[in-house]
Amino acid sequence: MSTPSFAGAIDLSSLGAKKAPVRSGDSPVIDVTTDGFESLVLKASETIPIIIDVWANWCAPCKQLSPILEELAIEYAGRLLIAKVDADAEPSISQALQVQSIPSVFAVIKGQLIPLFQGAYPKEQIRQIFDKLLELAAEQGLSPSNAVDGEQRVKVDVEEIADPRFDEAVDAVNAGDWALAKKAYQGILDSDPGDLDAQGGLIMAGIFERTDGVEPPLGDSFDELLVVADLAAANGDWVKAFAAAIKGVQLSSGAERELARSRLVQYFVLAGDDPSVPEARIALANALF
Repeated sequence: MSTPSFAGAIDLSSLGAKKAPVRSGDSPVIDVTTDGFESLVLKASETIPIIIDVWANWCAPCKQLSPILEELAIEYAGRLLIAKVDADAEPSISQALQVQSIPSVFAVIKGQLIPLFQGAYPKEQIRQIFDKLLELAAEQGLSPSNAVDGEQRVKVDVEEIADPRFDEAVDAVNAGDWALAKKAYQGILDSDPGDLDAQGGLIMAGIFERTDGVEPPLGDSFDELLVVADLAAANGDWVKAFAAAIKGVQLSSGAERELARSRLVQYFVLAGDDPSVPEARIALANALF
């Protein structure tokens, strides 16, 4: 996965029409609605970079990404803010951001939107993106007055809701140790086969393992189609992931066809209620029968 470009900002002024209360409290992670977008994002971005995390309850990759963003928010406390947007509850924000898939992450600097990435990226890669973003903010004269370094940190009141069973898996994902992450998620499933978060985590770890350091293929062979599908799934681009895997089903037979079919089933688990899923299920059925 390459580091995104910071070129080509999008104007967000259409979301600045409503009055909203000024942000209070010291937490570097805030929930944002349409009513609060002007004060919590647009106005705040005049003094500090805002990172927008567009997520949804049904989105498995979001559950992998959000804890990483929140950990980094605390680490970077005083230098940037994470603004969480529920895509289902706030469709007008998603529309203004031109969100195509979730999770989607953006930055806002001085009222201008900068698309960062889609999908659940590893922690170290996100850290690199944030560092580059802070360099850009400094170039534009944005220097948060409450920036901190060393052991100084903004006091954060965080409700501890994390499931400790996932600690090992989350640490492994953050470290890019996909084999250990899969083992940890599988251990949870061995004791609780119905745990949807563990199922999604195991699938995502497998996708990250297969795509780590892989460049998009130029050909259209069966193996290349599955790589294209995995890369798209890693970025939350379900339309592209489904299309490539379905084409793999159509062009194959036997064990290869079963492999492509099983990948699609995994993608369906991760995509949840994404609107592209019903059509893809029909296309898979047509390809198989």
